[in-house]
Amino acid sequence: MANEEKPKQKMGFTIIKNDPTDGHKGFGVGSLSLENVSPVIIDIEEGRASVEIGAMHARSDVERGIKFTTDRADSEGGKPYWLVWVTIDHKADGPYYAGVTACEMVVNREKRRGYKILADHVNKMDKSMKRHIIVEHMDAPSKKILASFLEELNPELWTRSEEQLRQDLFV
Repeated sequence: MANEEKPKQKMGFTIIKNDPTDGHKGFGVGSLSLENVSPVIIDIEEGRASVEIGAMHARSDVERGIKFTTDRADSEGGKPYWLVWVTIDHKADGPYYAGVTACEMVVNREKRRGYKILADHVNKMDKSMKRHIIVEHMDAPSKKILASFLEELNPELWTRSEEQLRQDLFV
């Protein structure tokens, strides 16, 4: 991962690498490991998707310097994005895209305001970690962008993924 600097801890759980119970029974036992979850941001207008590790802590390039509210009017005229939580898991024949959930986000750079519902972003991350696929609310062009991105990123993971993922993304 490119962004290895330690972010300030503001979340209600501890993010740790690998197995939290690996060899000791002290700090971190029972904590969530977010190691296999990656945030992908889709720029709908540009037709591009990219992995943005900073989005794990709402610090992606898209989100930086923006005050987010739950009122759509605050970011009116802004640029629409999808934040997609992608979870990779392993099965007998290898790794696959196990959880894929999408959250809406709008950013108005001029006003330095944005729209997102943080609770939805957290819940969708949790759903992704629990191996759910929730993409039916995405627009068709964004689904196509996401499908192409996931397939090009790793064709083997794409092939091993559940049929539901490809169906839900209309591939």
